[in-house]
Amino acid sequence: MLVTQQEQLRAQVTALVDRLGPGRSSLIPILQDVKRQYHGIDSDAMQIVADLLDIHPVEVYSVATFYAFLDPAAQGQFVVRLCRTISCELAGKDAIARQLESELGIAFGETSEDGRFTLAWANCMGMCDQGPALLVNDRVFTRVTPETVREIAAECRARRPRGQAQGGVPRMSIQTQGNTLTYASIDADAGLKAALAMSRPDIIDTVAASGMKGRGGAGFPTGMKWNFAGAEKGDKKYIICNADEGEPGTFKDRVILSEFPDLVFAGMAIAGRAVGASEGIVYLRGEYTYLRSHLNSVIKKRRAAGLLGKDVGGVKGFDFDIIVALGAGAYICGEETALIESLEGFRGEPRNRPPFPVVTGYRYAPTVVNNVETLASAACIFAKGVDWFKGFGTDRSTGFKLFSISGDCAEPGVYEFPFGITVADLLKEVGGEDAKAVQIGGASGTCVPRTQFARQMAFEDIPTGGSVIVFGPQTDMLAVAENFLDFFVDESCGQCTPCRVGNAKMLEAAEQLKDGICSDEYVAELRELSGTMQVAAKCGLGQTSSTAFMSILEHFGDEIMSRPARAETVRTTA
Repeated sequence: MLVTQQEQLRAQVTALVDRLGPGRSSLIPILQDVKRQYHGIDSDAMQIVADLLDIHPVEVYSVATFYAFLDPAAQGQFVVRLCRTISCELAGKDAIARQLESELGIAFGETSEDGRFTLAWANCMGMCDQGPALLVNDRVFTRVTPETVREIAAECRARRPRGQAQGGVPRMSIQTQGNTLTYASIDADAGLKAALAMSRPDIIDTVAASGMKGRGGAGFPTGMKWNFAGAEKGDKKYIICNADEGEPGTFKDRVILSEFPDLVFAGMAIAGRAVGASEGIVYLRGEYTYLRSHLNSVIKKRRAAGLLGKDVGGVKGFDFDIIVALGAGAYICGEETALIESLEGFRGEPRNRPPFPVVTGYRYAPTVVNNVETLASAACIFAKGVDWFKGFGTDRSTGFKLFSISGDCAEPGVYEFPFGITVADLLKEVGGEDAKAVQIGGASGTCVPRTQFARQMAFEDIPTGGSVIVFGPQTDMLAVAENFLDFFVDESCGQCTPCRVGNAKMLEAAEQLKDGICSDEYVAELRELSGTMQVAAKCGLGQTSSTAFMSILEHFGDEIMSRPARAETVRTTA
């Protein structure tokens, strides 16, 4: 008897439900598998998934259409995604876009008639130091040239695409002060062993004494977060490693996960011991799919060594294990509550707070969400001591920091500096002394002009999650602002009006400025709108998405406002 595709799909989804469980949290992994297998998610597939998970098909559709990598529309065998964010823009992505359209015979957003290729834009891939970058399915290609586009297309047609295969680990060039990251000198297991010899309160007190603040950008004291979660009652608690580094210009976590995953997993186990958690989850962004097999391999080795699983490190009763969950292409899931929603099988829309995740997080249990660098640094603190850690940085910003540096500089890459380094000193290290401006903190950060290069990179002056994008003397700063705003319009979850409408209005204003038809009065209204977004938007995306644009207008207003109106615009508006 012939098996229909629908019967085959039902059998496949049934097997996935049996393996993953019948809960809502299985929805996204199931849709990822269906999309990978069938290059689309049609209405029959949605109905089958809905039936087996006991949810409405509309809910399946709602989730599938939210995530870029779950787009239900039928796509080609090879989905070619070219990064369009600012670092790849500076690296020449427009030439690569033209070459891709010519080579594949389709425009962006189209699929070839033979069903072989789909061409799409993508937002930051975490390869900002190696742009232009593109993904072919789960394979990453960096420093792409028109010639390599031809090679990639030929290899795909021959069904042998090169690049970084899923499960492999790309060898990245890592530049640091002194050419060696401190992480390379740290014994992760020594840190875990030292922590396990302490009581739970002493572990938390040690982290608090170090003064470490979260390395993701918000700068919340790590010891305080662990203390809140540890004080909560409950049989179940979770540690989540936020590896969804989607901020344009940020790629340090990619290097940590590639080169130093043991530090991250040791930090998660230390956090688990401190707060009384038994499960850890690494939420890995979909663009880093190629790292998943590598991370799972390290986890497996740590289980075999008794450093994960039952009685971790020989401590009776301390059971802690880690799994890797894969995101599906949504910048908003870097926000901790949106990340939790995604893990639970929903659209990545931020929750109202309070309650905060340390009280009610994943599956309504107390949950600590820390980013990759924070957890790796926690393991370092226990391996080397509080005094050692506080020997770096400033009184209010202790420790060392990893910076993702890209743009118009001689040596882009990941660098390590102590907090408190000035912008000018950083630029000397990376060969960017002639910079016109530096964007600190990614698209949601602050644009710092040359006149302010004496400022410090620290929470008390210029806070940052680590992104530093260098703009050379010839950079069109309005084009930079427009690129950032286009990113936020695309990545807003649309849940709240200040973000959904505000970002669209900001982008519209940038386009008017480009045409030379934006008045001083309108700019004043934009400043008022920005203030409203900062206080009224639901989450950090909407609260900070206008920051770069406003700082560019502030520091480069004369350059921007002096543009002549385009001739065609004058004729249209006359």
